[in-house]
Amino acid sequence: MSAPDASGPFGALRAQLTNAAGEFGGGDAVADILAGIVDDVDRAVAEELEIFPVCHHSPASAAAMARRLRAKQPKVVYLELCEDLQPLLAELRNCTLPVALQAYASELDGFPAEWGPLSVVAPITEASAEYQVIAYALQTPGVELVCVDHSTDHVFQEKPQDPEPEPDPSAPDDAALHGDAVGVELGDLRPRFAELEAYLLHHGKVRHWSEWWDQYVEQPLVGADHDTYRQVMVLIGSLFRRLTPAGERLRGDETRERYMWTRIRAHRAQSTVDTSDCLYVCGAFHAASRVEQFGVASTAPYEIGPRTRTAWLYGLIPSSHSAIEAQFGLAPGSVSVAAATWAKATSGRGGVRPYRLSGQKAPKAGAKARAAMPGRDGDPVDDRLSGFLSAPSRPGGLDSDELRGWCVDIVRLARRNGYLASTADAIAVFETSVLLAGIRGRQRPTPYDFTDAAVTCIEKDTVPGRRDVATLCGILLGGDRVGRVGYDALPPLARDVYDRLAPLGLDLTARTQKRALLDLDARPDLRPCSDLLWLLRRLLPTDAVRPIMGERTLGERSVQESWDLALGRNQRALIELGYDGVTVEQVLEQRLRRAAWDPTATAATALRAVEDAVLFLDNPRFTAELGARAVTLLAAERTVDGAPEVLRRIRRLRTYYRATAPTLPAWVQEFVTAGYGHYCTLLPVATVDEATTVRQIAAMLGFLFSMESLALSLGCDRTQLELAVAQSHPESPATVALLWAARYQLGILGLDDLRARCDGLLDNPLTVPSFPAYLSGFVQALEPAPGLAPFVVEALSGAFARLPDHVLLPWLPTLITTLRAEAAELVPLLVREAGRTFPGSLRALDTWTPPWSAAPAPAVPEARPGGPVTDLLAAHPAATDAVAAVLGATDPWSTPGPSAPSSGLLDRHPATAQALAALLTR
Repeated sequence: MSAPDASGPFGALRAQLTNAAGEFGGGDAVADILAGIVDDVDRAVAEELEIFPVCHHSPASAAAMARRLRAKQPKVVYLELCEDLQPLLAELRNCTLPVALQAYASELDGFPAEWGPLSVVAPITEASAEYQVIAYALQTPGVELVCVDHSTDHVFQEKPQDPEPEPDPSAPDDAALHGDAVGVELGDLRPRFAELEAYLLHHGKVRHWSEWWDQYVEQPLVGADHDTYRQVMVLIGSLFRRLTPAGERLRGDETRERYMWTRIRAHRAQSTVDTSDCLYVCGAFHAASRVEQFGVASTAPYEIGPRTRTAWLYGLIPSSHSAIEAQFGLAPGSVSVAAATWAKATSGRGGVRPYRLSGQKAPKAGAKARAAMPGRDGDPVDDRLSGFLSAPSRPGGLDSDELRGWCVDIVRLARRNGYLASTADAIAVFETSVLLAGIRGRQRPTPYDFTDAAVTCIEKDTVPGRRDVATLCGILLGGDRVGRVGYDALPPLARDVYDRLAPLGLDLTARTQKRALLDLDARPDLRPCSDLLWLLRRLLPTDAVRPIMGERTLGERSVQESWDLALGRNQRALIELGYDGVTVEQVLEQRLRRAAWDPTATAATALRAVEDAVLFLDNPRFTAELGARAVTLLAAERTVDGAPEVLRRIRRLRTYYRATAPTLPAWVQEFVTAGYGHYCTLLPVATVDEATTVRQIAAMLGFLFSMESLALSLGCDRTQLELAVAQSHPESPATVALLWAARYQLGILGLDDLRARCDGLLDNPLTVPSFPAYLSGFVQALEPAPGLAPFVVEALSGAFARLPDHVLLPWLPTLITTLRAEAAELVPLLVREAGRTFPGSLRALDTWTPPWSAAPAPAVPEARPGGPVTDLLAAHPAATDAVAAVLGATDPWSTPGPSAPSSGLLDRHPATAQALAALLTR
């Protein structure tokens, strides 16, 4: 790279800055930096290929770009944008800006798996130089646009393999439009030296970088001529570049510059267009590049590495001002202020005639633009920097009409939002804005001065509504505009969704929430819409498709449904579904298969996938495939961590298939037999494993006992379960109680045995403190043995009656939290049983005797002759006495005769008595 000419157009400025560095001190370092900045400007403007430096989302850059394009009319434009995003640019005409170009990859090959999914976005606003370039190239015949920056694959190849930072939870909702995507911006122009930025903010009397940039760069340059704009932007880029600490970020920038210049030279070698008819649009930081590949005349080699085998998908997603601000670290409202500046520049007074793609919003009627400034191609370069740097900042005088309109409008907005604002407040805001601008050394109030004045004069100390005054000022100055991707630019899946939901008669592309009412009996043609909405409910964010009325569970379908639909606000999520498939059914099938075959998948995961397949997909073959996978995963498990979920889901599925199919599917039968043997094998080990919870053991036993009849009918052996219970020797009290319940269910223990064991625990002072743990085990035992509910109520009542307060009171909160967390579905069973057991009124409670402590039944009279029927009645005298009383008999046990109608009744109707006897003795 040749050294700059000391006698060139910038020789005087270079000498002046060098002398100033010597006069104010700082040594050779400061002199080298100042002289080097001028050298960078000289080299950039002297380059054969015209370099146009820009800053991202800058109205001054967009205005200068529009003027230069009309003056130069280049035939080839090289743009700093990911080269593989170029095919998307033509789709911008079908969108409402701002939108973002996106590259997306969910299946990674060559990147760490924990990075997935990968996403790169490049936001486009109308007030940006890149949009002017794109609109010019697409609307002008014979113009070629070439994107020369890294491909999205190379973007991630250059990233350090460190974990990504967590997204800011305080960011506004619209900031999530970009999610955790990596942002690609055209011209990242900000000091990378923290002390320099702090110095500029302090002496500029501003709060943040966006305000400094607007005051000292945007406003002075928005109406500047081409040479002044170009030299100033390269100057700023060079300053920030030379003060950037050496490190990974600077090396990454240099890698991008080598890449772009290599692509440019490769295209120049094949193009027949003269270099003077070409334009290179890049960030001002890159315009001051010092890499050896700089310039079309450079011969320095650079080898571009291959891409990985990752398959990238491309599309357009909605963007917004707040999303751009959040992603690129800009001050809230700065992009809206830029949009307001751009609107003013393109009005009749601003004199800029912008380029717009066909289909985009046209300029306001009556706006007349001045003729573009003539080009200076071939003319010698003049030094415009000296004049610009020596002149004071003159962004223009006070525009009273503009400021007065802002003040009136903000008072009107404030009154609509509950503030007690009046004309006096509008006057106060006007005067305070002028005062703040004067204090901060400005000749005219900026939108930031106006916002501060409005907050001071109107908001005072309270916010009556949802919006504070700062938010209202943002709305006034343009608001948080949100873009929209047009129908023709959507992927096939998104278009298919809109087409299938068309019978609802709603504008689902709007950002407002829509209410859909579906009467599926009156309009059966809406049932496909209902099926699709439930599918979208499964795949999209919660607020995108929200059911208000109706549900979808196994074996149940709603007759009427009501939905809140916000697909317009969640267009990005819908578009990204299109990267995974052509229809939502295909996407769900892929996700269920991926979840079931994931290396960390469990049997519970596969059963969850089976349930979703039954609910949302009419594909028995695929459901059977997932069920077979669940069998394989269950047999391979070595722990019982997922036993509660496995039990819950297989019960639901078994009940569903018994109600809807003539026979159980083969995979369900295999799952039951495999689970029976699996849990029998693991039971002895799990009961002594400290890592296994009582809930998990109860779920194992629940599976074994609830599926026992089906398992035995399929060839399993009950002896295996009996041996597993016999070999289990738990030590924790809760697990011991569970095993007692299991033995009761097997018929090894009776209720009297359980009562005796509980009484023994309460009678022993050493076991009284641990008795609540036994009770917790009995509560969990309702899972495998629901018939123990009366005994559990009895045990709990006995505990409340006999446990000392110092044991009972600390245990009660633990019992409640345990029931809520681990046995919520068992509480209704206990409550129903308690309702049957305890009296229903306080008066009855005074004379109530617990069933388990009632007096012994009276002795049964000696059996009379008459065969088994008489013996049965004699064994149950209460029933016979009640029937005799209804019939008017006074002594039903006397010798048969006229006074003993019960005996005569039995003689006259022997078949009824025999049937009753057979039923009770079975």
